[in-house]
Amino acid sequence: MSAVRKLSIIFLLALLPSLAAADSADSKLLAEGRVDDAIASLQHKISSEPRDAESYNLLCRAYFMLGEWDKGVAACEKAVALDPENAQYHLWLGRIYGERADHAGFWTAAGLAKKVRGEFEAAVRLNPDSAEARTDLAEFYLEAPGIVGGGRDKAEAQAQKLATMDPVKAGWVKGRLAEKKKDLVSAENDYRAAIEASQGAGLAWLNLAFFYRHAGRLDSMEGAIQHASSAPVNQPEVLMECAEMLLRAKRDLPQATQLLRRYLSSNPTAEAAPTFKAHYLLGTALEQQGDKPAAAQEYRASLSLAKSFTPAQHALDRLTRQTDSIASPN
Repeated sequence: MSAVRKLSIIFLLALLPSLAAADSADSKLLAEGRVDDAIASLQHKISSEPRDAESYNLLCRAYFMLGEWDKGVAACEKAVALDPENAQYHLWLGRIYGERADHAGFWTAAGLAKKVRGEFEAAVRLNPDSAEARTDLAEFYLEAPGIVGGGRDKAEAQAQKLATMDPVKAGWVKGRLAEKKKDLVSAENDYRAAIEASQGAGLAWLNLAFFYRHAGRLDSMEGAIQHASSAPVNQPEVLMECAEMLLRAKRDLPQATQLLRRYLSSNPTAEAAPTFKAHYLLGTALEQQGDKPAAAQEYRASLSLAKSFTPAQHALDRLTRQTDSIASPN
């Protein structure tokens, strides 16, 4: 970075478009689910420019996709250290602290929870207009115990702020608050109000589907999924989320298969729904329907994009053992 600072203003301005294009290229790799290519590109970039905060943030997000929390935490912490005024970097650090906490022992998780709160609060402080940051902070307040800074009153305050910013996210927070109070009628009404306010956005219908899933109303869940997947596709990740919900509930596997194929053929795909995970889920759907050769093909497609994605590797290994057992019964 010191060398860059010595460049003339004219040279620096000429350089900026190429730097932006490089960041855009790495973001595109993540959006396409080509996580191995993204990691290789970002590590190469960091080796030549070790103070590139954006590359560290993107690297963190790549590890987040793979569930490699320790590596992701290190990359996100570096991004924040290099650019502490960037709200998005704090947001991603809070997110990966949260995932790390979910996979840690009690005392480690308690310490990480305080860090999650600190990063989400920093993200909101630095960018008060970020509905994304406010939603993540509200979720923390909803789920965390008071000893680490949680509280429903704090979540309600974020919902009020979100009401004028993003009706879908505000409706989700209000619905979750009502669920926490065991008021399922109000929760359903909040989710439906968000659907109406958003003019039928797929994500709003998806939130209602999740509510029905939690409530055990699986027929209603399927109906909400139909609406979510039929809505205008401005957030293609909704398709994969719908399919995964059907898979988890073991409902309408052909529909889950169709949604995953539709998502994989969409352009563009989304970072929030990695393509390698979509291939894995499609393999799972096909395997559960008895098409093991096609399932194995999807697991291999997943691993071709993310070789360390262990769910796909374990699934492929299981199918290989089954095939070997059939071929050699003795």
